[in-house]
Amino acid sequence: MDIDDILQEFDSGSQQASSAGDLSALTTAWIAERSAPEILPFEHAILERLTERIRQQIELVETETGNMDPQANFRLILLQTELERVKYLVRAYLRVRINKIDKYSFHILSTPLRSRLAPSELAYLKSHLALLNNHYVSSFLRNFPEQLRRLDDTAGGISMVEEPDLDSAVFCRVVKRISDEEATVRIPGTDTEFRLALGDVYVVRYSAVRQFVEKGEVELI
Repeated sequence: MDIDDILQEFDSGSQQASSAGDLSALTTAWIAERSAPEILPFEHAILERLTERIRQQIELVETETGNMDPQANFRLILLQTELERVKYLVRAYLRVRINKIDKYSFHILSTPLRSRLAPSELAYLKSHLALLNNHYVSSFLRNFPEQLRRLDDTAGGISMVEEPDLDSAVFCRVVKRISDEEATVRIPGTDTEFRLALGDVYVVRYSAVRQFVEKGEVELI
């Protein structure tokens, strides 16, 4: 009996398969979020299922704690280890997104990217900006002329709003077949073209494959 067989004793086969699928999907989403220069759509459904799964496992551990059977104790240790792995992955995914929200707050709030945030993330973004603005005003901005106090000023052709670099290089893999009409990609600002082939891996500017990432035809690795 291996570890998967022991863990499966706590679940039905369908629940185990669903949990494994969600973990794999969240791992893929985490890697993509780390690789993409801009924030990607929040994985609502996956996070909801995994959060409920974590809650159920915590309840199970609390219920079974104190069982003197050595085999049961061993199973609980494995279950707790698996639980910590899932919690780590969820935290890592959310931390990457929070880092982007902190870095590109004004840009996200003023563009369609705000629709990619979870409600709690949008509330955090607005709270973060309010605290930041209050801190700067109380520290030094109050001594400036009123027209120079905006943190999102774009006057004079110089923008104070930090934006992600969409031309940064990313590693990506084609995971779905792309139609011949769309498979030829031109590198923005150049005459260079190449064709996206199923299964191939590329190092390319994010802006060149952005639309394919959004459609799920290309994944970042």
